[in-house]
Amino acid sequence: MKNSYKYLPIVFAIILIAGIWVGTLLPQSGISSNTLFPSISPDYNKVSDIMDYIVHDYVDTVNIEMLQTDAIKGVLEDLDPHSAYITADEFHQVNDPLLGSFEGIGISFRIEKDTITVINTIPGGPSEKVGLMAGDRIVRVDDSLVAGNGVTNDFAMHKLKGKKGTRVNITVFRRGVPKLLNFNITRDVIPTYSLDVAYMVTPTIGFIKLNTFAATTYEEFNLAVDRLRNQGMKKLILDLRGNPGGYLQAAIDIADEFLSQGKLIVYTEGKNRPRRYAYATKSGTLQNSEVAILIDEGSASASEIVTGALQDNDRGLIIGRRSFGKGLVQEQMSLPDGSALRLTVARYYTPTGRCIQKPYVKEDFKDYYSEAYHRYTSGEMLNADSVQLNDSLKYITPGGKIVYGGGGIMPDIYVPLITDTLHTYYNLLANKGLIFTYAFDYTDKHRPELSKFSDFEIFNKGFNMTDADYKNLVAYAEEKGIKENPEKVAVSKSKIKTLFKAYIGRNILDEKGFYPIFHQIDTTFNRAVYELTKPDQGEPLPL
Repeated sequence: MKNSYKYLPIVFAIILIAGIWVGTLLPQSGISSNTLFPSISPDYNKVSDIMDYIVHDYVDTVNIEMLQTDAIKGVLEDLDPHSAYITADEFHQVNDPLLGSFEGIGISFRIEKDTITVINTIPGGPSEKVGLMAGDRIVRVDDSLVAGNGVTNDFAMHKLKGKKGTRVNITVFRRGVPKLLNFNITRDVIPTYSLDVAYMVTPTIGFIKLNTFAATTYEEFNLAVDRLRNQGMKKLILDLRGNPGGYLQAAIDIADEFLSQGKLIVYTEGKNRPRRYAYATKSGTLQNSEVAILIDEGSASASEIVTGALQDNDRGLIIGRRSFGKGLVQEQMSLPDGSALRLTVARYYTPTGRCIQKPYVKEDFKDYYSEAYHRYTSGEMLNADSVQLNDSLKYITPGGKIVYGGGGIMPDIYVPLITDTLHTYYNLLANKGLIFTYAFDYTDKHRPELSKFSDFEIFNKGFNMTDADYKNLVAYAEEKGIKENPEKVAVSKSKIKTLFKAYIGRNILDEKGFYPIFHQIDTTFNRAVYELTKPDQGEPLPL
């Protein structure tokens, strides 16, 4: 009897093989699994059973949470590039930028030379209140050493953010102070802003840059418009370059400001979502204002909804490069463990009926996300004629303009990247981040004298890069392996000085100190200014 057990593995294997044959062959002969196993419900959860089996019977201990996460992500890979699972650890990092606030200590920082360096403290925030200053290097957070040990942005945010009312001990190194300084900070609610800057370019042209479409974007936008109109704004440049999108409603509300009552803004539709239309109301304050919208390959989703609404209604000028091409709408479902699922539930369509979602291949989204690189290699970034437009997805606006679906929004005026053979030295330094890092170090060493520039006007008039500082930058670049002949160094001098000044302005005054200076060398921005100021019969601006 004992020896008969040696046959059991063979019998079991035969049963398994037979089961495989039955499972594959019987459906072809018209017999369903429910006929064979009538007790199996149509709602039977195979995945749950398999998970339970693994947990209870697998040879080693398993991390069930990791298995569930991998399984969910595997399922979503069969859907589309924008359906996503957000773990509990990732939740705040992903969602806070859209909420208009977060809970933390109230600083902006960057990792500089393997150390968390304070760029600025949020005015009125908990860090400013206890005396933390721009330029401080954070050495310890509570009992953790965070300097010189490969600290990352994610690790820093995890340590510094936390629930309102909780406390954190910060130890910092401050230039010129011999001893480390300790600060006990009580975390609080910190506002975040989706509007980078709003200022008057000329006595009649205003400029607004949005970095996302969040819960507070519409309110921020309206406050900025009111302020600029009080300063004389008649025309507006709205910069959506690099804006990845956000809330659909925020995009609808902002587009409404430019369109007259009854104009279609966008409509959405999915298999389980009936078609829904959004129309402009009579409350728009910019219906009679000239507008230019700036876009590029980083403008996506909600940015494309605003752009498409204006373009399809023959409102304003769209200037820049072809947008990203995201025409899918997600809804977020929160889960009990603090994680969430963002599921694509519909497509959105511009007023002419076009969907601007670019193509993707299921189960392989690498090409989808690297498509911007392909735009470089195909020559699209340098020449509008290299853009491949699908004639079968051609639409016509009420004013007779031809527009296209199927892969982003093509601007009315295409401004390519300039292959600048003249300023090659500038390009090298800018692309390698050397002007940025040199400006950061300069700011750090000269904070006492830079502190006198309390607003932009004082800074703009009172600060310029000296020739001596430019020579120091050239020497710094040589140390980093970039050496050019004196002629090229001289040709790029003015442009480098402008970008350097813009970075200094950002370091001491945030974005309001950066953009008005950077715009002096921003080709797309300057084309928009030209289009809004040229006579009706003016000649095109050479690019």
